[in-house]
Amino acid sequence: MNEAINKLSQIIDDVRLLKGQDIDWTYKTSPAKWSKKEVIGHLIDSAQINLQRFVRCTYEENFRLTYEQVEWVAAAHYQDADINELIELWALLNLQIIRVLNNYPPDRLNARCDNSKQEPNLQTVEWLAADYVDHMLHHLKDIL
Repeated sequence: MNEAINKLSQIIDDVRLLKGQDIDWTYKTSPAKWSKKEVIGHLIDSAQINLQRFVRCTYEENFRLTYEQVEWVAAAHYQDADINELIELWALLNLQIIRVLNNYPPDRLNARCDNSKQEPNLQTVEWLAADYVDHMLHHLKDIL
């Protein structure tokens, strides 16, 4: 868990440095692809869902919590938002995730929740935390 927390902390610092930089946040390689701004929006959605997973796993087990990523990005209109606001919202959500993970009850680290859309796929909190960071890095590789 500490590795995920440390990585997440460093990623927050790195992404916050992007505010004010000359990056084309709205360009899309095709209408079906997300812009860099929408990628940050998707990571906001992911942070919100994962924060709920981490919190609920402290007292609940075997629940399912998923989201429709394309629909959420479209519904939130991230393409029309100010990128500095999006980055700060993303950073604040992730600071809260760090706070929750830093204080996680040791006896709940193996609590499981289902993050699948079809077949049940129960994963531990520790696995979810590592996967969350890996997912984030996957999306940020083209931005950072």
